[in-house]
Amino acid sequence: MLGTRSDEQRITGCEWNFFTVANKRAVARLHNVNFVLLVRCLHVFADRLVVTKLHTAALEQDRIEPVCRIADALQCVLYSHALCHVLTVSRIRLKYSSLQSAKSRVKTFTRNFRGVAFFGGLTVNTIFWFIPLFFLAVLKLLLPVPALRRLITLALMWCGENWISFNTLLMRYGAKVDIESHGLENLKSDGWYLVIANHQTWVDILVLQAVFNRRVPFLKFFIKQQLIWFPVLGVAWWALDMPFMKRYSPSYLAKNPHMKGRDLQTTRRACEKFRDTPTSILNFIEGTRFSEKKRDNRKSPYQNLLQPRAGGFAVAVSSMGELFTSIVDVTLVYPDVATRFWDMCCGAEVRVIIDIRERKLEQWLVQGDYEGDREFRKKMHAWLGEIWAEKDAIIAKTRKEYGR
Repeated sequence: MLGTRSDEQRITGCEWNFFTVANKRAVARLHNVNFVLLVRCLHVFADRLVVTKLHTAALEQDRIEPVCRIADALQCVLYSHALCHVLTVSRIRLKYSSLQSAKSRVKTFTRNFRGVAFFGGLTVNTIFWFIPLFFLAVLKLLLPVPALRRLITLALMWCGENWISFNTLLMRYGAKVDIESHGLENLKSDGWYLVIANHQTWVDILVLQAVFNRRVPFLKFFIKQQLIWFPVLGVAWWALDMPFMKRYSPSYLAKNPHMKGRDLQTTRRACEKFRDTPTSILNFIEGTRFSEKKRDNRKSPYQNLLQPRAGGFAVAVSSMGELFTSIVDVTLVYPDVATRFWDMCCGAEVRVIIDIRERKLEQWLVQGDYEGDREFRKKMHAWLGEIWAEKDAIIAKTRKEYGR
């Protein structure tokens, strides 16, 4: 605005004299780009009445050149300002992009370095305890005296418990693992337990070992026989008397019918060695880790679980059923997401809720014939199905309580 003067006063004086130039050629020059640019800019920065008077003056007066020179200058200024603005914004964006890229590279390097350091700690701890485990296992294999073998077994379990204790310390101070467990109160370190659990991720094993270490006898779990060749760990599992299972596919059994039931016999022999020492056997009854894809492919009736497989459970019960104090039913719940092992090593936050329920081992489970009695198999599958339905409800309820 140009002040508070009247409309006639606002366009008089030196400003008016400066702009009142034109001649008859003004009509032809009206569409000059510079002039149009000037008028449009003045529409933004000046009073509309002034712009109107200027437009009229340009048409009525003798000369248009001064107006055009002013427009040329204004156009140069505007172009220069726009170019500077574009260059400035480009430089800012380039610097911001470079900064973000550098931050991303540093973050990735730090994350991977942390993962390597944590995994290195687990590896060093494993190798440290592998040495006494290996020599004690060889000594136990060579000595035929049962009393000495039992003593060596206790020494092996002591090494295994210390191995797990150091792993737990690494998880507590080197990773972001938050474990909340319920139901450990009545468990004893000198009992025989059959532990059944759902399986979400490889982190499950470390978490369960940390929770049950020294609260129950050293936790052992069924392992595929091929994993005995896994570097270092395979020999360590063998030294700790982990039960190895050898499964045959339906196509293999169709071609070799004489091998039917051989995998269960192998597992039964592996379980026989636990009769002399209190033992806890862990069985992931689903047989593999849960994923939504596997759930859909297998047409599981549960929302958060795969359908249970009873083979390994039945073998353990038939081999040691009379020794087991009880069945320990474990439900693993990751309220946010089931974190992968490497992500845990790299510092990803892991929150897991563990629901533990002790169940009585009923006699019909011990006395039944899983291989030869079809009705017994159906009954066992139905019994496990009820437990899995309860687990599914626990997982859904826990995730709802924790905000997922």
